[in-house]
Amino acid sequence: MKTLFKNIKELIQVRTEPVLFVAGNDMKTLPTIKNAYLLVENGLISDFGSMANCPPISNAKIIDASGKMILPAWCDSHTHIVYAGNREGEFVDRINGLSYEEIANRGGGILNTAKKLQETSEEDLYQQSKVRLKEIMQLGTGAVEIKSGYGLTLEAELKMLRVIKRLKENFPIEIKATFLGAHAIPSNFKNNKQGYLELLVNEVLPIISTEKLADFIDIFCEKGYFTVEDTEYILAAGKQYGLIPKIHVNQFNSIGGVQAGVKYQALSVDHLEVMTNEDIEILKATLTMPVALPSCSYFLSIPYTPARKMIAAGLPLALASDYNPGSTPSGNMNFVVATACIKMKITPEEAINAATINGAYAMGLEHEVGSISKGKIANLLLTKTIPSYGFIPYSFGNSQIEKVFLKGIEI
Repeated sequence: MKTLFKNIKELIQVRTEPVLFVAGNDMKTLPTIKNAYLLVENGLISDFGSMANCPPISNAKIIDASGKMILPAWCDSHTHIVYAGNREGEFVDRINGLSYEEIANRGGGILNTAKKLQETSEEDLYQQSKVRLKEIMQLGTGAVEIKSGYGLTLEAELKMLRVIKRLKENFPIEIKATFLGAHAIPSNFKNNKQGYLELLVNEVLPIISTEKLADFIDIFCEKGYFTVEDTEYILAAGKQYGLIPKIHVNQFNSIGGVQAGVKYQALSVDHLEVMTNEDIEILKATLTMPVALPSCSYFLSIPYTPARKMIAAGLPLALASDYNPGSTPSGNMNFVVATACIKMKITPEEAINAATINGAYAMGLEHEVGSISKGKIANLLLTKTIPSYGFIPYSFGNSQIEKVFLKGIEI
């Protein structure tokens, strides 16, 4: 099966040499080819270049992309889309003046979602989650990481991870799974946090390993949730079972979690709304990807990740949606890119790099997706007729994506 895209106004994020990620000043550079062609064969990118050098291709489906652009599908490295119900009531509570912490203290927040999920069958949970997965695919996401963490019991956490595995088997999108059992302290362990952590390590992790249910391990390192010591305990245990560390960190406070992430070679540290100079310094010259979640800042009206300061310090940055029922009930990566430009003051080039090649790296998928490179999976966005790629974040309330192709097939 061959598909030839011809007369592409601009082919975006072209990488002819292998790149793990881009950082610092390099994030301002977005390599493109104007008036280009792109050949897809058997779901992979086979060839591309200037139309002047387009070879004769036989037996191919031809798509004329005149006036339109092609870029890699978005790579969303931080989501919680497997959940039950919604938290619309808490949305109204926040409008009426309650803080995220106050809602959590009243039994809302993560514990509220966990209660709903524990009462939901695996089949029902799959059906609810499938709708959200289809939604983000149609919005242009071609690779996604999905976390557990709304179960908070052995049975419910495994239920979530089995749903993620089933989604991975049934849909063409690239999916990575993360075990986030340490997302909050369950009510029945309110006075025995260590007992809950030991349950995760001694009972849940062995089953996850046996059934191969996760790629990563994660923890919410934050005041009122889990300490740096808890974080190191969980990450060390996860690594013993072959799970790569990630951390929810610095959402409300800087308490040393970034340093723990670097110590345990975390693939990513996510949120980072609060960043000290020490946090930034410790990330320099590491392979740990900082991940910003601007939709969460937008929805909760909390500070945005200081992207300009971090990029100026030479760090890389990835963008992700944080799609979840409590703090970001949207997986629209087009909005994420726009919000990063508008509120975090990063350029369209930086935002597209952050949401493609750097997002792919934050999931360990940099060799499969995230750029227009020969041999990579043909997860592609075909835009509408637009004047430039900067128009995508500029036109923030409108979708400029005309078609989405996953593994070379239009969805």
